[in-house]
Amino acid sequence: MGLINRIVQGLEVTHEPNLTLTEQLITNDDLLPVEPEKRTWRGYNYVAFWMADMFNINMWVIVSSMIQIGMSWWQAWICVWLGYGITTPFLVLNARPGAVFHVTFPIVNRTSFGMFGSLWCVFNRAAMACIWYGVQANIGGSCVLVMLRAMWPSINDLRALHLMFPVYIQLRLGNSKFNASVLWNEHSRFHVLLPLLAHFAAGYLVPCAQGVSELNPSYECGHRATFLSRHFFLAIPILMPMASITFLIWCVVKAHGIGPIVHQPSKLHGSKLAWAMVVSSMSCIANKVTLVTNAPDFASRARTPSAALYPQLFTFPLTASFVCLIGILVSSSSQAIYGTVIWSPMQLLGNFLNDNPSNATRFGVWFISASFVIAQMGCVKYNVTNISANSVSAGCDLTALFPRFINFRRGGYIAAAVGLAMCPWNIMKNSNEFTSYLSAYTVFQSSIAGVMVTEYYIIRKGHYNVKDLYNIEKGSWYWYTYGINFRAYTAYIAGILINVVGFAGATGRIVPLAATRIYELSFFTGFGVSALVYWALNRAFPVVGAADTFKEIDVSGYEYEAGSSTGLEETAIDTKDVGSETASEK
Repeated sequence: MGLINRIVQGLEVTHEPNLTLTEQLITNDDLLPVEPEKRTWRGYNYVAFWMADMFNINMWVIVSSMIQIGMSWWQAWICVWLGYGITTPFLVLNARPGAVFHVTFPIVNRTSFGMFGSLWCVFNRAAMACIWYGVQANIGGSCVLVMLRAMWPSINDLRALHLMFPVYIQLRLGNSKFNASVLWNEHSRFHVLLPLLAHFAAGYLVPCAQGVSELNPSYECGHRATFLSRHFFLAIPILMPMASITFLIWCVVKAHGIGPIVHQPSKLHGSKLAWAMVVSSMSCIANKVTLVTNAPDFASRARTPSAALYPQLFTFPLTASFVCLIGILVSSSSQAIYGTVIWSPMQLLGNFLNDNPSNATRFGVWFISASFVIAQMGCVKYNVTNISANSVSAGCDLTALFPRFINFRRGGYIAAAVGLAMCPWNIMKNSNEFTSYLSAYTVFQSSIAGVMVTEYYIIRKGHYNVKDLYNIEKGSWYWYTYGINFRAYTAYIAGILINVVGFAGATGRIVPLAATRIYELSFFTGFGVSALVYWALNRAFPVVGAADTFKEIDVSGYEYEAGSSTGLEETAIDTKDVGSETASEK
């Protein structure tokens, strides 16, 4: 047993000594409210964040799928405005608790689902982060492949690689003549390992940027990483527009002007066009629904609540529409250039390398693909696509699931490993499978968001008890019934059930048309039903701390004590006297 105890202790993350097992299960340094000196994000940081996050291939792929199903460029752009315009207020609403009380999504979720009930929601979000991590890494891998082809055109015939992968060669080709292109074509995924390895390296710096690195917890490490990440972050919105606009101009020149691109008529009409636009708009919403759910993760670093409000409110839809317009025109240009719609921008860019390209062409392809590699991978802290939206989110969520053994860095590593293991390239086989995947997880995420927003704005009306977010004693605000709020789970399940028949139809079952239409509106039906049911149940069974007037206040008077997980016990207000318990919770 002595050896086992030493192994367990070696796997534990840094924590305060003499904590009970229960205390270790509900908190560690990464789950506490963000310290005042680490609340460094101003408005321009959020502007730069969304500009950097939007410039990624995933955004282009979604709008390319709209062109592929037969929409004209302007119809697809309307869908973009509708989708991301609708997403914006939900994102800002759900980010507010994080900006005001400086806590992350796993902790905010405790307010509505309970201390232990929140674990399922956190696991759900962590799973989505891992899957998205793999998808984004796979997209980054396609960028790497195009970049390598631009640098070394002979990469498809490197016979020396036979010595590096003998087992793979025997399994795939037997004794036949080896061609290294098998290792680098769209069916094999060795190139995906390159961005994943880069993500692992970047993941090492994420905790430094947070100031919680267990390998080097010094102030200098956190300060330097934060400085580098924030300023690198500001450089991305300069590099990516340059690469994207260059790609667009190149496509327009190859198409012999903008006319052949914008004059392509729609192939859809009537109700088919209307529902195609609805589904496409919902795909845009689904693309960001995970960020709506875990918006407190990013808002928790805001210097002031307003820093996470107005910059996101305006930058999010405007940047999305600009980036998607470029993607729409680039995708439409493939029809004019090659006679068919190519939904993957990297496949289109790779076609430029066919037929003995010039050195200038190779450099242009290299520059564009290298820029997108940076956009897909990101760097250190809350940066661009994969580190910002997936690694940090997975780190926060997995930390909440296993706070005794997992911190931000380890969570990021786990996300990368799981992202590769789930074979993300199967999701990216074609546009239909990709959009079906987007719609599927919207069902689960929208129901969680509906409960969280209703809890904050309608039930407790901005009143928080930060101390009780780490308290599992009976009678605390978020203990509910043995740590689970059954009102929230009833509402959550109701939001899923209204879409479950349509979800079965999406898997190939024959279902009524009405169920399919409801499923196509899954974000609104899931969010709306869960919010309504949660409100009704709270009216019937009031909770501790329910308020009559809206006021954003922490009734516990909690103040963060740097470096202490036990400072929670030092607040002066006894919150057990606030509100009244329901009969089922006594």
